[in-house]
Amino acid sequence: MGWLTRDGVRLYHKEEGHGDPPLLLIHGGGCDYAHFAPQYTHFRDDMAWLCEQLNLREPTLIGHSMGGKVALELAVRYPGLPAAVVAVESSVLPSQPAAGVASLSAALRTPDFRAAAREFFERALFLPTDDPERKAKIVEQMAATPQHVLASAFANTVAWDGAAAATACQVPFLLISGAVVVNDLAHLMRLCPHLVHGQTVGAGHFNQLEVPDQVNAMIERFLAISLPRPAA
Repeated sequence: MGWLTRDGVRLYHKEEGHGDPPLLLIHGGGCDYAHFAPQYTHFRDDMAWLCEQLNLREPTLIGHSMGGKVALELAVRYPGLPAAVVAVESSVLPSQPAAGVASLSAALRTPDFRAAAREFFERALFLPTDDPERKAKIVEQMAATPQHVLASAFANTVAWDGAAAATACQVPFLLISGAVVVNDLAHLMRLCPHLVHGQTVGAGHFNQLEVPDQVNAMIERFLAISLPRPAA
């Protein structure tokens, strides 16, 4: 583990394990690498530059929430970089207008931004059956993110053109939804016909933590059928 600095921004990374294909795990807004702990253990961020510094060749980009959008955008901007993209609980093409996110984006620029963030996270990101202790910890961690970071992250989420990114994606693409599907899948599959969709059972937005066995199994199978196998 360690830090790399680019243009005054410190990027934390943790590297472990070996084998192909390499996996680059990208957490969501207000989160950190620990929110991919089950996947990190199972499979043993300026992402393109970080890949270059770490000498990662054709990694599979696995992003949660906003991290999935970052992964997809990275695949579009640098088409020769990733071998595949996995977006976990990412609203690439929301099925409903993003009014809640737009309202949150505005509230995050006010003095009472932490209360607004907590209210949104508690209401929008969890199921009643999700682990309450984990929920409380995640909400407090996300709400503790500096105001300028949260405000910028959600403003860019509102402005991001997911339809254009999905249309331009040329690499294998897996989208994993939680119990509530937030994307317009029919439209998304018309834009990106090679998209593969999976849905976990009994978990909210943080399904990679709540039901890691389901998420890990989907990723493993997707990689097995989507990426070329090395010559024997």
